[in-house]
Amino acid sequence: MARKLFKRWLPTPEKMREHPSVRIFGSLLHDPNLWHLNRRSVSLAFFLGLFIAFVPIPTQMLLAALAAIVCRANLPISVMLVWITNPITMPAIFYFTYKVGATVMGIPPNSFHFELSWAWLAEEFTYLWRPLLVGCFLTGLLAGLVGAASIHILWRVHVTRRWRKRRESRLNR
Repeated sequence: MARKLFKRWLPTPEKMREHPSVRIFGSLLHDPNLWHLNRRSVSLAFFLGLFIAFVPIPTQMLLAALAAIVCRANLPISVMLVWITNPITMPAIFYFTYKVGATVMGIPPNSFHFELSWAWLAEEFTYLWRPLLVGCFLTGLLAGLVGAASIHILWRVHVTRRWRKRRESRLNR
């Protein structure tokens, strides 16, 4: 996971500071640690972004930015990863997390017919919220840990290979 790869895909700090979802943090965005691309910062950002992606609230980007600032992780990666749960993927992901939560809690999952209305949401949410939150927490934690560990390992493998190639090229001169 070379820095060049991440730099190619990430927005510049200046562009990120202007984004409406993080602009409210003002001078906190001037911390250079929020923009570093190193193994610790990127793997922590993957953990935070993936974990928060499974939090069922509408302000995930704001929460990811706040977590990145507090933990001094890479801010753009943390904020971008919450888009795993976007309007297209959200129903399937949260249904899956509900099933996980119901299974862990030993509750038989309710079969329900979805309706996009406040009345349906108010009525059904009283039955769904506990397994949904347990499932979201467990799935987010697992996704965050797997993502962070994968980035940490892949980054280390990449650096080791580059060292090895550099050493071999010096010996072959």
